[in-house]
Amino acid sequence: MHRFKYRGRSLYCENVRVDEMVRRLGSPLYIYSKNTLLDHYRRIERALSGASPLICFSVKSNSSLAVLKTLLDAGAGLDIVSGGELYRAKMVKADPKKIVYAGVGKKRDEIVDAIRYGIFFFNVESQEELDLLNRCAAEMQRKVNAAVRINPDIDAATHDYITTGRAHTKFGVDFKTARNIFRSGWKYRNVVIKGVHLHIGSQILSPRPFCGAIKKVMDFLKKNGIFIEYLNIGGGMGIVYSLERPQTAAHFAGKILPLVLKTGLKLILEPGRFISGNSGIMVARVLYRKKPHARNLS
Repeated sequence: MHRFKYRGRSLYCENVRVDEMVRRLGSPLYIYSKNTLLDHYRRIERALSGASPLICFSVKSNSSLAVLKTLLDAGAGLDIVSGGELYRAKMVKADPKKIVYAGVGKKRDEIVDAIRYGIFFFNVESQEELDLLNRCAAEMQRKVNAAVRINPDIDAATHDYITTGRAHTKFGVDFKTARNIFRSGWKYRNVVIKGVHLHIGSQILSPRPFCGAIKKVMDFLKKNGIFIEYLNIGGGMGIVYSLERPQTAAHFAGKILPLVLKTGLKLILEPGRFISGNSGIMVARVLYRKKPHARNLS
């Protein structure tokens, strides 16, 4: 919470008193620090500048239109996972060529809407989704870019509920399926498979799982003679909630950048909570106090 500080007994967001905002705007109230958002975004941007990445902010981590507009104005793209998030992207006039679309349950109407808007990449989660994407694009007489989301079966060393890169999870395709997709790419006349996508989990505190996933996928591509243009390493960098000691953007880049530069591929990443997680607060008033059975409840 870099820019939420107490001055005496008053909490400030940057240079504005929180209680004054509540007095003017009411509560409950979400308050965000613009400069904290931008600071976190620019830390990633600077750390990975050697790879000139496309940084697509994960809308699911914070879909506030003001937050999205702030980051878009700073040069970010967007990572979306639903038709609703695409609608929000349109509301803030996001550049479609900086939008990547992930998510395991894309519906036909959502795919059609995204094709019509001209988004940059679909992160394809299954053979079945790729088939549907190709049919939709053919019906619209369009060609679309896709990245195959590979599940590398990597332990992200995070909570089981937010681990997405293990073999038993529903996310992405295994290496055998990925190989079949690339070998039969000629069948998808309206889909250009230009990349691979990785997203192995959330609240990851070390760069080690990212390095393992990248190495495993690059070995797979080399072994099978598969040539692509883009490497999307997803998001998942952790933040401090209590006693965590997460990786910094500089430490993350120090481990990741040499691997990425070695591939010669263009880099995309999808940070979310690292940018927005500690940039805001929710303020509420205490309405009542009860004292049942010697306990105080607010």
